[in-house]
Amino acid sequence: MQYDVQHIKNVVLLGHTGSGKTTLAEVMLFEAGAITRRGSVEERNTVSDYTDIEHERGSSVFTTLMHLEWRGYKINLLDTPGYDDFCGEIITALRVADTGILVLNAASGVEVGTELIWRYTEQFSTPMIITINKLDHENANFERTVAQARERFGRAVTIVQYPLDVGPGFSAIVDVLKMTLYQFPPQGGKPQKLPIPDTERERAERLHNELIEAIAENDETLMDRYFESGSLDEDDMRTGLKQAMTRRQLFPVFCTSAKLNMGSGRILGFIDNVAPSANELPTPMTDTSGTPIPCDPAGPTVLFVFKAISEPNVGDMSFFKVYSGTLRPGTTLINAQTGTAETLGHIYIVDGKKRTEVSELVAGDLGAVVKLKNTHVNNTLREKSSDLVVPPIEFPKPKIRVAVEPVNKGDEEKVGNALHQLHEEDPTLIVEHSQELKQTILYAQGELHLAVAKWRLQNRYKVDVRFVEPRIPYRETIQRPARAQYRHKKQTGGAGQFAEVHMLIEPWSDGMPLPNGLTVRAVEEYELPWGGKLVFLNCIVGGVIDARFMPAIVKGIMEKMSAAPLSGSPARDIRVAVYDGKMHPVDSNEAAFKTAGMMAFKEAFLQADPKLLEPIYTVTITVPDEYMGDVMSDLPARRAVILGMDSDGHYQKIYARMPLAELDRYSTALRSITQGRAVYTAEFAEYQPVPPHVQQKLVQEYQAQLHGEEV
Repeated sequence: MQYDVQHIKNVVLLGHTGSGKTTLAEVMLFEAGAITRRGSVEERNTVSDYTDIEHERGSSVFTTLMHLEWRGYKINLLDTPGYDDFCGEIITALRVADTGILVLNAASGVEVGTELIWRYTEQFSTPMIITINKLDHENANFERTVAQARERFGRAVTIVQYPLDVGPGFSAIVDVLKMTLYQFPPQGGKPQKLPIPDTERERAERLHNELIEAIAENDETLMDRYFESGSLDEDDMRTGLKQAMTRRQLFPVFCTSAKLNMGSGRILGFIDNVAPSANELPTPMTDTSGTPIPCDPAGPTVLFVFKAISEPNVGDMSFFKVYSGTLRPGTTLINAQTGTAETLGHIYIVDGKKRTEVSELVAGDLGAVVKLKNTHVNNTLREKSSDLVVPPIEFPKPKIRVAVEPVNKGDEEKVGNALHQLHEEDPTLIVEHSQELKQTILYAQGELHLAVAKWRLQNRYKVDVRFVEPRIPYRETIQRPARAQYRHKKQTGGAGQFAEVHMLIEPWSDGMPLPNGLTVRAVEEYELPWGGKLVFLNCIVGGVIDARFMPAIVKGIMEKMSAAPLSGSPARDIRVAVYDGKMHPVDSNEAAFKTAGMMAFKEAFLQADPKLLEPIYTVTITVPDEYMGDVMSDLPARRAVILGMDSDGHYQKIYARMPLAELDRYSTALRSITQGRAVYTAEFAEYQPVPPHVQQKLVQEYQAQLHGEEV
């Protein structure tokens, strides 16, 4: 069946792990007739959570796309993971969804993952529905959960339904929008619509009036109508609800027990009647230049690739949203990022691991194509005549890193290819092949994220790896001036080698004066590949060293700076003045002066009070009020310097500077201290000297390593 843009709804299911998102998706599919039998997470047979790692863990790891048809509407469902470690999956789903359903566990209330996810919905301005699930649980508490939601998300949280009874006897829901009681049979499914009992009439009418007031206060026309008549009819309420919800001025609260199949049909009806289609959002998607992209099936075809997967039972696929136009099989589009042409052969709608070929997809719809050769996540595919580019998704920066080593020698290339594929599917996993550290570094969002990556490397790509502690990219510099000279003299059977170099080295800083007592002939500044500068002064007078040998001296200095004498780390921010020396008319050559320059620099460096530097990061920690003291008292133990604090709603922000050596372990520690309720971001700030005891330890380790290599 073909759907126009008005009848396509893209809905993302969000919530802390264990809140019941996957079970709710399953019951929605069942109620709509998309599946004939409900699966369960425990039996590992749900449409969502179909991968081996999800079966093993018993929870969602990836976002799964599904669809159903309900009363003439097509609803695309995106079931997301609940842990913030998989925030990349959550963010991609939010980017292409038009409405979110936040699933709260009635027994647990607003949990850690829920708060973190809510922040992402604010970033995307996603219209939200809240459903309080698991009302059949023996510890379910509807009132407490609503109170927590209002405390965390604001007074826009508005009750549309409340349960008649909670706990194992749950079977009835009072709907204060329709002023109806839904009574469910023991096996769930379609409820009876009954009058609200007299015992509940007062509460229902009070909540009905609160709902009307919440709707009316966000619309002047409805407010006038409400003052005139004292009420609003159902059509007015529906119109007002849609406007308020779309602008995030109202978050309607519904009731469900997904496990018992109670309440999902009403939510599906609400999605049809009230939730916005892609063309009804108040702020349409704009391209990278700020030009609106109209959600128009008659416009130029523009697709945005938001996800890629590679699974044994599914194959390589790219998932996309049609932002404009109508896509048909065989269409050739241009990749806006690479300029290459891609022909989309078969196009599919997807339900978990099942895919169904379709003849077209219109603006606002979601689909998939067998993975495109030259197109990746965040790429725009467009008609040749179009210049629209959908802005890329901005993923959070990684919070943790490890070094990856193959268990078996010779597997380096296999491991590298597998890591590259992991990044293709999950851009929040970042791979760096560090020449400096001589390690392959994998950056991730947390310990769980790394654990899943390791599982996939071993089970999906069949490479055994170990995760080891990553090295720190230390730097070396000097703290005072020093002079040294070195004569390189070597006589072999034929021509010999001779060069003598005298140099002054100093700590470099911007704007420093030229050295006293030396005549500077030329100044050369080199931006070093590892950061910082080398400033080279040619102070030779009288031609004691020919100018043609100066580049060789610089080359020798640079080579020694790339692995400085103290710890083998690169050196930075040094000024070198070559002011004297000797050469031989026959035996002097570039190789001799390179060696002399290198050795003179080494000797001077060791006399210049060398210092080891470590990378320092500016860290912003967002923490709930109640954990503020614990986090603050923990920071000094991590050699962190607190810069300041700020308030952010129910949260506090702590600004600090922390060495990378401590930051590598901070993600796990912060989660433990705050029960997972705090998050942080980190940005490289500068290099600072390491404490003396740390320097002594690192230098000793380096010297032992050199000694071991010599033996």
